[in-house]
Amino acid sequence: MSGETAAFGAARIDLCGEMLAGLPSGALWWAAARTLVVADLHFEKGSSFARRGSLLPPYDTHATLARLEADVAALSPACVISLGDAFHDPFAVERLEADVRDRLTGLQRERTWIWIDGNHDAAAAHAPGGERTAEWAVGPLVFRHEPRRGAEGEIAGHLHPAARVKVASGTVRRHCFAGDGRRLIMPAYGALAGGLDVASPAFDGLFSADGFAVHLLGAGRVHSMPGRAVIGLSLSRGGTTRRRATP
Repeated sequence: MSGETAAFGAARIDLCGEMLAGLPSGALWWAAARTLVVADLHFEKGSSFARRGSLLPPYDTHATLARLEADVAALSPACVISLGDAFHDPFAVERLEADVRDRLTGLQRERTWIWIDGNHDAAAAHAPGGERTAEWAVGPLVFRHEPRRGAEGEIAGHLHPAARVKVASGTVRRHCFAGDGRRLIMPAYGALAGGLDVASPAFDGLFSADGFAVHLLGAGRVHSMPGRAVIGLSLSRGGTTRRRATP
């Protein structure tokens, strides 16, 4: 791991021979390609709920963007890839405040910026700046929103992985990176985005039991844990599945 990311409390994640760093912010750093990856920003989720009568604090877009600005400032990436659902609904781009648009434009200067379509924002108006695409491939890695069964070298979002693990004091649950050396699913980066337990049926069959690990986001550090530490997860030759309750 490079000194720049080790100092940030990052976790080393190997994927198809490429060395990646999972950051405490929930972003992924690919130093060899000077590429920063984020998933599921869900800009304007708060305002989306407000339009339907459920009031949430209207600061999520600013909080998410501030964290992204900090990661970009720290690492100076040549490329930033957003793995879909950057915007919470098809009209979120239209609701962006002028200063948010200006800040996004500033982040994009002198670097490649890729917006991958997600299920929430595929029908949205074009995001400010950058290039929009269904997926993006670089070397042995492919970046897309929803994971595909059987894929190799895939980095995806969509599922918002979280894990409950055993620790000395009991258990702890955190958003996490989840991977087995052939595929990596990233945690949601958005301030109001939730987390889905990796022991849920949505993850069944996506990972090989051999090499499966979770990398939990902590306060200033990412904590790597083997798959056997995940509560409710069964590891077998068929891969990872939810552990069935015994009668």
